[in-house]
Amino acid sequence: MNTYIALLRGNRNYRYLWFSAISSQIGDWFNLIASASLIQELTSSGSAVSLLFLVRFVPLFLFSPLAGVLADRFNRRTLMVASDMLRACTVLGFLLVRDAGHVWLFYLLTALQFSLSAIYTPTGTAMLANIVRRDELVTANALNSFTWSTMLAVGSLLGGVATGLFGRSAAFVMDAATFLVAGWLMSRIVLPAGLQEARAATSRGGWLDFVDGLRYLRGEPYILVLALIKTSGSLVYGAINVLEIDYAEDVLVVDRLAVGLRAVGGSALVLGLIYTVSGIGTGFGPLLLRRWLGDATERMRWAIVASFWALTAGILILAMAPSLAWFGVGTLVRTVGSGTLWVFSSSILQMVVPDRMRGRVFAFEFAVLTLAQSLSITWAGVAQDSLGWTIRQVTASAAGVGLVAAVVWLLFQLRTRRRPLGDMVLETGP
Repeated sequence: MNTYIALLRGNRNYRYLWFSAISSQIGDWFNLIASASLIQELTSSGSAVSLLFLVRFVPLFLFSPLAGVLADRFNRRTLMVASDMLRACTVLGFLLVRDAGHVWLFYLLTALQFSLSAIYTPTGTAMLANIVRRDELVTANALNSFTWSTMLAVGSLLGGVATGLFGRSAAFVMDAATFLVAGWLMSRIVLPAGLQEARAATSRGGWLDFVDGLRYLRGEPYILVLALIKTSGSLVYGAINVLEIDYAEDVLVVDRLAVGLRAVGGSALVLGLIYTVSGIGTGFGPLLLRRWLGDATERMRWAIVASFWALTAGILILAMAPSLAWFGVGTLVRTVGSGTLWVFSSSILQMVVPDRMRGRVFAFEFAVLTLAQSLSITWAGVAQDSLGWTIRQVTASAAGVGLVAAVVWLLFQLRTRRRPLGDMVLETGP
């Protein structure tokens, strides 16, 4: 824990980035629970809830290529501040949605919000290597994951209570305020001199920059495969994001704890508790594994393989869970796997991808992982509404996909385990 405290104390830029993330992410989880609750109430349709998640994910896929070009050409801090300010204005528009006739507006505003997020997220991931040293990257990524997970836990729990007791409007207003605070904190970051100019000097402009990014990945097939790690994970657990809402609403109806929570704050509080457990798993899992395995890239790659097996086992427990307590156990195992996968894959890519290409590589990664999530989410809605599958059957099918992914990544690691990464270093840093 001392290494994380030392990073926050000794790195002013990272400290501002960290506090900005806290402000932004806690509001996001208020937003998610309020949004899912609103759509469920206005439509009472499983497909409509699936469409909500698709509207959140598809813009991330469509706008990520543009985001990668922008992140490698312009000031990354400025892009992120602008994204925060514009998202604050967008989420306030959710207050205009009052009845089923306004659902189209809700989807439109959600698409706009996540189009802006398509710029923010890969830009922030690319910028992290500009403000921390190489030997701090795994620490920073692990702390970022822990922060995201803590905000998931705190934001989801508070969001469930606030939505149940005070209504959705309060959650949307709070989300807008958190974006404003996050943008101000982000504006305090000072990037190293010369980075933007160095990237601009290699830019050929617009579409050609995008093509150059694809050529780079084609010429570095090993990095391309590393950039697909999160995509594999998203294909496995994307459907679970939708199914958790259904479990909270319909499946865990005979569990005493779930019934008690509904009596206090409705199904939103049950969902908030599930997200709280998710936050614990994704937060503490990578921290504990990093303490055990260290920062060596070879060990991180084995941890990624193990994370796919944990992800699969956790989803299988969800499919068979007889109670909310067992559902929590499955969620914990699942999210330890997904959290570890994200932290270690991000760290390896930040170490090996040059700064002039980093924005486009992470934008590509972000685009394909959101496409995978969209496909998984679509499957969840179609399987329930068109094929007549039960929620548990759809969950079991996700575990089957996870098993395939776990085997594939085990074989990949066995084949490439002797490939060294130590000679590939960052071109720039703080």
